[in-house]
Amino acid sequence: MKLGIVGLPNVGKSTLFNAITSTTNAQAANYPFCTIEPNAGVVAVPDPRLDKLAEVWQTAKKTPAIVEFVDIAGLVKGASQGAGLGNKFLGHIRECDALVHVVRCFDDDNIVHVVEDVNKPEGVDPIRDIEAIDLELILADLEHINNRLARQQKAARTGNKAAAAEAVWLAALAAHLEAQQPARTFAFDSADEAQAAAVRELGLLSAKPVIYAANVGEDDLLGGLDANPYWPLVAARAAAEGAQAMPICAKTEEDLAGASEEEKLAFLAEMGITATGLDNLVKASYTLLGLISFLTDGKKECRAWTVRTGTKAPQAAGKIHSDFERGFIRAQVIAYDDLAAAGFDYAAVKAKGLQRTEGKEYVVRDGDVIEFLFNV
Repeated sequence: MKLGIVGLPNVGKSTLFNAITSTTNAQAANYPFCTIEPNAGVVAVPDPRLDKLAEVWQTAKKTPAIVEFVDIAGLVKGASQGAGLGNKFLGHIRECDALVHVVRCFDDDNIVHVVEDVNKPEGVDPIRDIEAIDLELILADLEHINNRLARQQKAARTGNKAAAAEAVWLAALAAHLEAQQPARTFAFDSADEAQAAAVRELGLLSAKPVIYAANVGEDDLLGGLDANPYWPLVAARAAAEGAQAMPICAKTEEDLAGASEEEKLAFLAEMGITATGLDNLVKASYTLLGLISFLTDGKKECRAWTVRTGTKAPQAAGKIHSDFERGFIRAQVIAYDDLAAAGFDYAAVKAKGLQRTEGKEYVVRDGDVIEFLFNV
């Protein structure tokens, strides 16, 4: 899973990236475009279930699922036409599975806020800022769509029925984009395989699922978000378009970066927070993309594997190795919660009939602890 961190310049993107990836790869400074080339960092997905299994087995190797974060240079109005550092950064967005749109939700006169003109600082307005980024993605998509639409309309005039059918929904999508609505809010036909294939080929930027990361101040985390006038606006915007939204303090995450687990727990307790921003961000990402994790365990290795919701057992086995999917026989499955309730006594779990034998049609569930049997 690759998440692109986007936003206007100086909203805290690089600070957040450095914090959640525990690096200093991304230059964080109070001037526009201090990030030029995208920085990438891979982080482990926090999973207490995996930690517990590794502890029970005293395993030689613990392998968590991973998420790749990409810090993409700050966009400004006109980026799709080459403004700021130009539209090459829109191509970096195209490679991501989803976007983490960092939105400034704090006041600080010492940090320049840029929307369009780097020489013209502006006040904080999260909705205007969201719309500024959205518009650049929409305009880039519209140019892409109009080019394809022209080709399909030309092909339709020769009697190509498939082209004619595609031209119909492309025209509707173009009108949707022209109304400055992102492609993720367009009513695509999920049952139309040809349409789905075309959409994948187009790689629409504004169709990317989005998590709005509202970058709030430390005082907001300590005193609650009731006093922050910006967070409710972002939350409402996300709800209206079916996106995810979460408050996060890049400064707090920066303070937590590099701390030991004990220090993090103490810091969170002092702040009155139950989870780090990274934990919440990964959880929101999984929900947004419809992902779950299943587990494999043993003395040699305990590991978490990421699959999409609805994945069947043979395809889940294929995540481990293609031979597992090709020669799939059955899966021995224990729900993690059943295992925990039995005190991780595997014999007791089996005696109670809580280890199930599942076949090719079994749909894997989040937290399943699975042993695959195969023959090739």
